[in-house]
Amino acid sequence: MAHFYLAPAASRLIAGETIVLTGDEARHAAKAARLRVGERILVGDGRGAIAQAEASQVDPTEVHLVVVSVTHTEADTPGLWLIQSLAKSGRDEQAIEAATEVGVTGVIPLQAERCVVRWKGEKLDAGVTRWQRIVTEASKQAIQPHTPRVTAPVTIDELAADASSWQLIVLDHRAETRLADVALDVSEEAAPVAVVVGPEGGLSEGERGALEAAGATVAKMGPGVLRTSSAGPIAIALLHQRLGHW
Repeated sequence: MAHFYLAPAASRLIAGETIVLTGDEARHAAKAARLRVGERILVGDGRGAIAQAEASQVDPTEVHLVVVSVTHTEADTPGLWLIQSLAKSGRDEQAIEAATEVGVTGVIPLQAERCVVRWKGEKLDAGVTRWQRIVTEASKQAIQPHTPRVTAPVTIDELAADASSWQLIVLDHRAETRLADVALDVSEEAAPVAVVVGPEGGLSEGERGALEAAGATVAKMGPGVLRTSSAGPIAIALLHQRLGHW
């Protein structure tokens, strides 16, 4: 049962129910995974439920599965988000993929001053769609019960204006505060924690100042300088342990 698939949105993951995979999910199961009738795979709803299901019909267009058993995993509290700056050479996509494998509640694209990549017009919708596809596939690879949501991009000004909705942590290797020492609210009513990662050139002094003035904490993880592709996933992993998720 190494392969993990996502059920169609309207499916009910209930023992004894039959669900039907179509499209890419069916093609992968039938052709790439060579699923056979009687074999079992894992199927999730992306909202915390993972079912063990047995194939009753398999072809490249439709795979019918009978749910055998279901487990439910509650979402992490407080939630843990990655606010990732757009970056060139696919480094932003590497970041969100790895962060999803580690486990994030959601991903927010950030359009910072020094971002070389810009999403405008048709590129904006296409970019969000592509990132959602990347995190969805990464969540399946990692068998994450909850599929992260990718939102529309935000600017620093928009993020600062909404800072009260988050426990914002801005990563910066020049900071004096260590990530391990950042004060966090872990109560059930706590706002979600959000890690802000700048582009390859880093956030400008003005952007950093605007976020600090809005209540964000600027923190570093260690003495080195991490790339935008690795800073977020590493911070997310460290925060999972600090928040008691792991």
